[in-house]
Amino acid sequence: MLVQLQYLRAIAALMVVYFHAVLQLAKVNPAVDATAFVYGETGVDIFFVLSGFVMWLTTSGRGMSPIDFARRRIKRIVPLYWLATLFSATVALVAPSLLKSTVFDLPHLAASLFFLPWANPADPSTITPVVVPGWTLNYEMFFYFIFALLLPLQEARRIPAMFAVFAVILIACRLLPETTVTRFYGEPIMLEFLAGVVLGWLYGQKVLLPNRWAWAALAMGFAFLFINEALMPPESRFYAWGIPAIFIVYGAISIDFSKLPVIGWLNYLGDCSYSIYITHAFTLAFLRVAADRLPIGILQQPVLFVILSLVLSSIGGAIIHEITSPRRRKVAVASRPPA
Repeated sequence: MLVQLQYLRAIAALMVVYFHAVLQLAKVNPAVDATAFVYGETGVDIFFVLSGFVMWLTTSGRGMSPIDFARRRIKRIVPLYWLATLFSATVALVAPSLLKSTVFDLPHLAASLFFLPWANPADPSTITPVVVPGWTLNYEMFFYFIFALLLPLQEARRIPAMFAVFAVILIACRLLPETTVTRFYGEPIMLEFLAGVVLGWLYGQKVLLPNRWAWAALAMGFAFLFINEALMPPESRFYAWGIPAIFIVYGAISIDFSKLPVIGWLNYLGDCSYSIYITHAFTLAFLRVAADRLPIGILQQPVLFVILSLVLSSIGGAIIHEITSPRRRKVAVASRPPA
């Protein structure tokens, strides 16, 4: 595994945690105007480009069947997500006052478990699942579905076929009457997966940037990502945020990180990035409740609240990763003495 992919996963996950922490801060301490510091939503765009890249990299040159691919993706994504979804639904049922963005609703719960777009009963204007950050997984699983269907094609035909499929989907969603499904899948943010697939093909063909240009692309990508996030609305994210994310990933994969010392903690957080992403909403909810109930307002201090959000979300995600990682479980089983 390219270590820079781990770094980018960790950075993207912490960007999203920071973004949601600042939003929570506005609820914890309404006197603080944090609007000028709301950044990090674009971590999702990095994730999407990375996902397309990794899917191509891990299947290129291998005779992987759609069933094998789907089995691996389900094993990776579903168990933790279902656990988090069922936990959130239970809390929404027995203690609804603890959650601000979720109410218990059986159709919504069923749609969430099967990664189907559904209007959130807590806010019908949004198409989000029970675990709100899971909206990205609805796109991920849809991308995996398309990717799996195209695996039987000759490798040289897969990318053109993907272009055609995505074009048909986007055009059809724009031409058909507006529904929750057409609104959700008609968003061109899905093209970021396709961009990642193209980068995976370029990497396999060794069409990479020279080292100095790669570092420049990486730096410019992050700079424009933050600039565009401040200046451009989410409606334009597929190009205003997506293109900088492409520069970031292309720059990173073009750099030979094997000649650089490994940043161990960042590499490890990359391993934990999925767990951090899924569980950080619970950490932030805990901090919000704690801030409301503690007699002193220490958690209402903006800097402390954000730092604690990042640290505790990382620790919580790492713990869940250690508990749920299939690799860890295999090592534990193998190390048991024979009965």
